Amino acid sequence: MRALDPEVANTIWVAIEPLLPSKKDVHPLGCHRQRKSDRDCFDVMLVRLATGCSWEDAERLSGYKVSDTTVRSRRDEWIKAGVYKAIANEAIASYDRVIGLDLSDVSLDGSLHKSPCGGEGTGKNPTDRSKLGWKWSVLVDRAGIPIGWAIDAANRNDSVLLAPTLDDAADRGFLAEIETIWLDRGYDSDVTRERLKERQIDDSVIAKKRKRGSTQKKTNQPMGLRWPVERTNSWLSNYGQLRRNTDRKIVHRLAQFALAVALLLVAKLIDWRTRWSPGVLPIR
Repeated sequence: MRALDPEVANTIWVAIEPLLPSKKDVHPLGCHRQRKSDRDCFDVMLVRLATGCSWEDAERLSGYKVSDTTVRSRRDEWIKAGVYKAIANEAIASYDRVIGLDLSDVSLDGSLHKSPCGGEGTGKNPTDRSKLGWKWSVLVDRAGIPIGWAIDAANRNDSVLLAPTLDDAADRGFLAEIETIWLDRGYDSDVTRERLKERQIDDSVIAKKRKRGSTQKKTNQPMGLRWPVERTNSWLSNYGQLRRNTDRKIVHRLAQFALAVALLLVAKLIDWRTRWSPGVLPIR
């Protein structure tokens, strides 16, 4: 797991540390317990995200440097300060600056995953015997780099998440640069085309739905350039807490997703830096 690679973790931490809210000592006598290290808390968060283990196990795997209760409180502080969203935006901007995003062809799709503890933004997964699950929708460039995302319950249709996913990309200033968007047959509707038109995306390639009750043999339509988003969903599914999420709040899932995106892009930038080094092969 590249997220646990010390070089990747250290690079992410260097970017996160300046974004952390400063904590003022308000105790009149200064005799309270010393505040735990932010870096130790980050290490526990990283272990939990990568492995999908419980907070208690992440604390144990990190050497009991900081309690799971402290880490959860620190996570909430960082969410309130907008740290996770900021680090994801910085990672995307850095990738665009160093390598460059290719928005000539983008693709968008959803991905269903388990959420056994339920909570906000979860619902019955139609592909998993109606067990509780959640879903993310992600928009990627031609190389599979995430530029916008949204999350919801597993029982929500992919087409419902189209608009918030595109709007998230618009907030980062990427929507105007999109030339062609590729979608699967789940988005084949007039509503989808209207939503694309509202956002001035005129060129779309949408797989056609099969007519209900048709006796025509099933034909495999060419995937075209929808495959990059499928690969990206596979990359993100490698993170244990995204694959089987045990949080109960939407803000916590969004924070994890943003951190996973940042880790993914940092690993790619490191691979780009070492692309000509002898014996070093980029991970695809």
